[in-house]
This record gives sequence, structure tokens and C-alpha cells, in this order.
Amino acid sequence: MSSTTSQEIKKIVIATGKRKTSIARAVIKPGYGRVWINNIPLEIYPIKLARLKMMEPLVLAGRNIWDKVDIIVNVKGGGVMSQADAVRMAIARGLVEYTGNEELKKIYLDYDRTMLAGDPRRTEPEKYMRRSARRRWQKSYR
Repeated sequence: MSSTTSQEIKKIVIATGKRKTSIARAVIKPGYGRVWINNIPLEIYPIKLARLKMMEPLVLAGRNIWDKVDIIVNVKGGGVMSQADAVRMAIARGLVEYTGNEELKKIYLDYDRTMLAGDPRRTEPEKYMRRSARRRWQKSYR
């Protein structure tokens, strides 16, 4: 019992985010403000627009929260921006759960509800005897 009280108990949170067919899993643990997306540091992520989108929850949370945690995200499926949205959601959900801060949750919901709630839209399936989901054969009456 004395050995567990002398050691500090570390809190680790695992959060998920989904967008279309992309799935992101974020592990948030105490650290020094480092963020990795598929083993690539966020600061040197190759696609700038996706990088900025993934940084939104961190910027909104502020440096005082961001500097105290390390975030490791694994994401697969979908396209580049779909993956960025999934990562953004996983980070936002994880930070809210890690801090337990209702004010942070309110900030995220006021800024953009899809950070925590997700986007239910999916692609419509292609129909029988058609070339796409809604395209039909042309009719000519002349």
C-alpha cells in the first residue's frame, strides 16, 4: 500500500473520433505538449490545411492544458480531410474527458458542435441499373 501512495498515479484517456469512413484513436497521457499523428509530429504534418484543422481543439484549449499532455493518435480509412476531422474529434473528446472541464466542453460546442458530436452524413449508395446514386437515364420526348 505504501508503494502505491509514494508513486503518482498517472491518468491515461483513450478517445475515438469518426468522420465518414475514417476512424481515429487518441491516447492522452501526462507529458510535455507533444502530439503525433500516425508517428508524425503534428508540427511537420505534410498537409497544411489538415494540420490547422487538427490543431483547432489544442488552440481552443489553450497552452496551460496543451503543455501538460502528450497525445498519440492513430488514424486510418477515408481521405485526408476526413482523417483530419476524425483526429480533431478524438483530440477534443479526449481533452474534455482528461480535464473533466465543463467550460472546455462548452467552448468546443460553441465553436463547432462536430468537434464533440460528430457528423452523421454518409455517402448515398448507388442504385440498381444506374451509374451513380441519383443519376437517371435521360428522357427525350421529341
